[in-house]
This record gives sequence, C-alpha cells and structure tokens, in this order.
Amino acid sequence: MAQRIDANEIKIIYCSCGKRLLVFWNYNINFSAIKCSQCLAKELSRSYQTCRFHFPIADMIFKISRFSGIKCASQTLYRLLSTQPIQSVIELHNNKYESDDYFNLTPKILTYLDQNLHLKKNHPLSLIRQRIVNFFYNEYANPKGTPLFSVFDRMSPIVTVKQNFDSLLIPENHPSRAKSDCYYINREYMLRAHCTAHQVELLRSGLDNFLIVGDVYRRDEIDATHFPVFHQVDAVRVIHNDKLFKNNPDLEIFEKNYSENHNSTSIGSSEKCIDQVKQPCHTVESVKLVEYEMKNALERLVITLFGKKLKFRWVDAYFPFTQPSWELEIYHNDKWFEILGCGIMRNEILSKAGIHNSIGYAFGLGLERLAMIIYDIPDIRLFWSQDSGFLNQFNEKDLNKTIKYKPISQFPQCSNDISFWLPSELSFETFSLNDVYDVVRNIGGDIVEQVTLLDKFTHPKTGKNSLTFRIIYRHMERTLTQKEVNEVHEAISNELIKKYNIKIR
Repeated sequence: MAQRIDANEIKIIYCSCGKRLLVFWNYNINFSAIKCSQCLAKELSRSYQTCRFHFPIADMIFKISRFSGIKCASQTLYRLLSTQPIQSVIELHNNKYESDDYFNLTPKILTYLDQNLHLKKNHPLSLIRQRIVNFFYNEYANPKGTPLFSVFDRMSPIVTVKQNFDSLLIPENHPSRAKSDCYYINREYMLRAHCTAHQVELLRSGLDNFLIVGDVYRRDEIDATHFPVFHQVDAVRVIHNDKLFKNNPDLEIFEKNYSENHNSTSIGSSEKCIDQVKQPCHTVESVKLVEYEMKNALERLVITLFGKKLKFRWVDAYFPFTQPSWELEIYHNDKWFEILGCGIMRNEILSKAGIHNSIGYAFGLGLERLAMIIYDIPDIRLFWSQDSGFLNQFNEKDLNKTIKYKPISQFPQCSNDISFWLPSELSFETFSLNDVYDVVRNIGGDIVEQVTLLDKFTHPKTGKNSLTFRIIYRHMERTLTQKEVNEVHEAISNELIKKYNIKIR
C-alpha cells in the first residue's frame, strides 16, 4: 500500500512547460528530467494516473469519485516514469473493467447510463416505443392471438467489441469502429453503438422474432439533431423454409448447388450494393417473398405513425450485416428524411447462430428522429428535459392522439468563438473533430446547443494548422448570462489546452 508523505520530504520543481510539481527530495533521481503528465504522455503516447497518496507528477485524468480508490502499483516515483501505464478500474452495472489506451468515456457520458428515457412515463420516446411495439403485436400473432415478437427493452448498453462489430460482419477497417466514433471502456468492451449488437445472442437463445429497444452511444457533432446518446428499435424476423413456402412446397430458400461457407468474409465498403438482387446462397423467390413482407410491414408501420397522407420512397443502401439493403425515406417539410434501414440478413450470421434452412430480415430505426418529426420537437436536447412543462404535453392515456409540442419558452442564444493552433505533430486529417465535441459536451453539458467548425487555416510561413469553432450556448429552461457563458467557455479552452496541447490564438 502507498504511504503518506511527510511535508518535510517534499521538493518543489517545475516542468519544462512551467507547471509546478511536488516530489520527494531524498530520491536519487534527476529532477531536471521530471515532466508533468501532459508532457510525459506526449513523449510516451500513454495516459497516466496517480494514486491519491502521491503528489502529482502525473495528474488524475478522471476526477470522479469512483476512481478515488486507485493506488499506485509502486511506492516510488520510478513507477510513474516507466513506459508501462498504470491500469485503473471502472465499475459499471456492478461489473469492474480495467481501462486501457482505448478508454474514452467522459464523466458526462456516464451520467446518461440507466436513464432509460424510452421507458419513462409520459415521455415522447416512450410513446413512440409503445406504438411500434403495439403495431408488431397486432400484425404478428399466432392463431391463439399471442404476439410472435418478443420485446427486450432493458438490456445493458455495455457490450463486447465482438458483439458490436465482429458478430455482425463489420470489417476491421470500417470507420464505425474508430475511437473517434465510439465510446470504449477498453479494447474488449464498449457502450453499444446500436442495439443490433444483441442480435446474435438472442438468435442463439432460440428466438426468431424480436424487438430490441434501448439507448445507444456514438461520438458525434453537436447541433439540434445530434446527441451522443439516442434510442433505437432494432428488430429481427426469421422465417423457416416450411413457413415461407407453405403454399409452394417445391420451392427452396437456398440454391441447389449452395454449400455453407463458415469462413466467408464481410463485404467491404468499396463493394457497396455489390448485389442488390440477392446473396449467392439464396434463391430469387425466397428473397423476393421476404423483401415483400418486410417492406409491406414497414410501410404500414410508418403510415400508422405518420398518417395515410405520408409520402415515402425506398433507396438502395449498404450495411455489412444485410444484403440486399434499403433505407426508407419520408417527405417532410419539403425534404427527404431517412428514418430506417433494413435488409435481408446475411446468412453467415444466421448460420453461426445455429439457425439453418431459414431466411430473415432485420431493420433499425431511431426513436428521436421519429418523435421530432411526429411531435414537432425542434431540439434533441429537449428529450432530456426534466421540466414538467415539457413532459406534461405527452400523456400516455391515448397513444394515438395527435400531439404537437408547444415551446415552454424561447431563451436567447449566447455565442462564443474559439480559435487555436494544433500541435505541430497533428494535421487536419489526424485531429478528430469529435474530440473537440466531446470536450465541449463534457464541460458545457446540455447548455451547449451547437458547435460549428467555422474555419481551417494553415499559416503560409510556419505551416501551423489552425481551427476556429463557434459554440452556441442556450439553456432550455432559463436565460444564461454572458458571465456564465464566459466561465464555461474558458473552462472548455483550458481543457482543450490540457488534453491536446493546443494553443489559443
């Protein structure tokens, strides 16, 4: 166990960047070589933490209570100067996970876990969820009236990388796997980026018709329609050969010369829509029958949600886990909006889940996007409002009642710009804008309405790269003062300096 330090054993020194550091005076080390955590991390490309009993050569990166019990692996300063990072442990959903160089959760993101807005009474997302579930309960039932679809709406958002990507045949070089796009606990675990991550485990359990509803997490831009947490409904329906061709027993799902290939590879993004007719294993008849059922059901669903006057269209799409694939777009306010993606499930997924002589389809849709259109909700942040003036507008007594959101009040915006030079080792291509958005969201929270990249500039003489962002602040429930905004804006600047070594212009 690390020991407490007597004040008489402390020496004050300075890092080359000017930061003051406190160290033991009686250790036989070269004090001129000691660096702060930021300078050290730059040299070693590592992230460091220190225990609360040692004075900080390395600063605590996560200053939240769950990390207060972290201890150093050694009682000497040499451990902090080694090239081996000190592992920390984070506890989520009563499970402990060791973080590593992939860890990129923020304290703000952790506050959204277990909110379950899709289950909250008198919440617009809950209303949409119930309407979708009721539709499938009514449309798909056995002769006794029992719904065919099972519903899972409380599954943990913590999944393995294998569940989120590998099980769905998503290529290793697919951009959706990047740290700049996802929230990772470590190289093995993450916060799910889609509810489809649970698809294979449910198929293996013997289910063939199910809906998965839950919160998903993606690092994204900041504006009125994007938020790092949103809610999805993902669904699977699997049909056995006997049921698909009950009226035509001579027809088959698979081609006669087809042999199952368990080592098949995923379709690369460069091969998008490589074959919008069918997969090589399937017969044309089986694909066309399932495509008709799927599209017919989803068209009836959107008409149920939006009304009979709805204008919609199907567009060819690419998803690694379905082939062929489509997106359904609806016409709203003189624009086309994509509201769901779907397709015929890759047979490799069914086969590895132990399902044979069957064909299936899958689809996924976002609850926020549907609710914003149906209820005229202008800002995605409103879904997280605790204001009774917002929630009382959505009464669950009549799910199908026409509801149009009435603004509680329109508070003024405050906007501040920030310009900074990138470190010489970073370019516009290697610096992720999502890193900036993450810092802004973590510090500013829900008072940040929008972040816009205004300018990219490369100095003609020095070659240094500069970025300029405009941050728009607006509280959903009161007027912000310029002083409040300036304090938050300064905190954002300081965090960007600390975390990425940028220089404010």
